[in-house]
Amino acid sequence: MASLTSREKPALDKPQTDPSLEGPGIPVVAFEGVSIKFDVKPVLEDISFTVMPAETRVILGPAGCGKSVLMKLANGLLRPDAGTIRVFGHDITKMRETDLYKLRARIGMVFQESALFDSLSVEDNVAYRLHEEAVPSEEAHTRVVESLKFVELEQAIAKFPSELSGGMRRRVSIARAIITKPDLILYDSPTGGLDPITSTTIVELVVKQRDVSHTTSLLITHRLQDAFTLAMNHFDPEAGHMRPIPDGGIDPSTKFLVLNEGKVLFDGSTEELVHSDDPWLKAYLS
Repeated sequence: MASLTSREKPALDKPQTDPSLEGPGIPVVAFEGVSIKFDVKPVLEDISFTVMPAETRVILGPAGCGKSVLMKLANGLLRPDAGTIRVFGHDITKMRETDLYKLRARIGMVFQESALFDSLSVEDNVAYRLHEEAVPSEEAHTRVVESLKFVELEQAIAKFPSELSGGMRRRVSIARAIITKPDLILYDSPTGGLDPITSTTIVELVVKQRDVSHTTSLLITHRLQDAFTLAMNHFDPEAGHMRPIPDGGIDPSTKFLVLNEGKVLFDGSTEELVHSDDPWLKAYLS
């Protein structure tokens, strides 16, 4: 193991869950009238939507429409100028940074550029949060192996990021995000900059996490093909890979949010999206 050991990191005090704030009918994420601007330029205006337990919410929209800003707001990295954001029932717009840090222990984050530590091995990158929680080294190693097996990359456990391809680094980032078995995963353009074949591999891992672990997630993508692959496929545990849903079916837990010019243009199911009569949406999807 590298220099980050459990002895060097204090245990992370996870927040106590209030049962009254969570449940099958209570959103995991809820934006209510959220607006934010940088300098004088509005970036997001009056954004309202919810993400229910076990739902995968795909966020679409042209470049510069505020998708990544929305993701940072959901993780408490930015605070809105107006509106309320609730995560696990807690109003994070009013939460102290120390409490936000505890809440993030329940959230996995997959960054667009992987955001791995170049000086750490794959094992220590994946185990980073476990080290923060002072998990014993043997248990941490076992959990790292389990997470790397999930993304089919256990053979790379001793390598460093510089030795990995872009797709492999993205898979390590996913392994790091899921190692704590989070209640919410935020994927910020997980296929950005990857070739179509590698992108499909990453999407398959998202489908696998959705269907095997039923983890609530928000996912930004610039690729419509990736979005509809998510919606129209399911993970087959017997075959060990994803397959199209029979009879042209659509996954009911995958929903869409489309942004344009900082506003919500669409919020709904796959069927509603593809059958929308909105001229802008038709042009965007064509």
